[in-house]
Amino acid sequence: MEAEKKKLKIYIPGIKFPSVSLTGSYCALNCAHCGRHYLEGMKKPRKRELVDFCLDLERSGGLGCLLSGGMDSRLKVPIDKYADELREIKRRTNLKLNAHVGFIDESDLEWLKYVDVVSLDFVGDDDVIRRVYKIDKTVEDYLRIVELLTENEIRVAPHITIGLDFGRIHWEYRAIDLLTQYPIDVLVLDVLIPTKGTEMESVPKPGVEESLKVVKYARERFDGEISIGCMRPLGRWRLEFDRGAVLAGVDRLTNPPRKIIEWAKTVREVEIIYECCVM
Repeated sequence: MEAEKKKLKIYIPGIKFPSVSLTGSYCALNCAHCGRHYLEGMKKPRKRELVDFCLDLERSGGLGCLLSGGMDSRLKVPIDKYADELREIKRRTNLKLNAHVGFIDESDLEWLKYVDVVSLDFVGDDDVIRRVYKIDKTVEDYLRIVELLTENEIRVAPHITIGLDFGRIHWEYRAIDLLTQYPIDVLVLDVLIPTKGTEMESVPKPGVEESLKVVKYARERFDGEISIGCMRPLGRWRLEFDRGAVLAGVDRLTNPPRKIIEWAKTVREVEIIYECCVM
């Protein structure tokens, strides 16, 4: 289908779909691109406050939340320790739950039934995993998570961060090829933001055109929907990239500049949704 004939869904999570860190500012890792920085901007209810937080969220017009946080020594976001709270939230609200999970296994299937979708950071190169995340894991470990979720009919939305290898783009194409083998209905593409206070703060931003080549490749190879996620550089970079992504035929675009929203309405039918882009 020609790009201009496809509906473009613009996602603005903001207030109605907040991100929640279940570990506060703690993470056992110190990844080169994040350095725990992205935990700071999340809501941080304590364990005993989570249900009330969600009840208040729904009362104020909220639609759901992203359950996230740092990884523990097991390399998991410890959502399994919140199983009772998740069950209560699902019993007492209509909120949708998106979960960052880390390296889950069969023991997690019991609580995973309470979430609507799993957002999984996916890396397609063993060396990049070691140098960026500094963990002893491989691409096969990531694929095992995808297999576990899809075999148990749990929705998974893999996230690929373009330029994650200190701004270099190369492994992303293989990652896309690997994921086409699974029944995935949405693939999220983020782009590295060189973030102050991290090892990558002085890394050049990935080029707009080179990043768009990955987007176009994903659009050609992937049967499901392509979403541009929250994480990508701001300013002129975002304006140019978002315009190119819309013309390339992406299905979903998160937090675009207002200029892009107004322009997109002239080239495609647009729907605005106040949720995470994987919902």
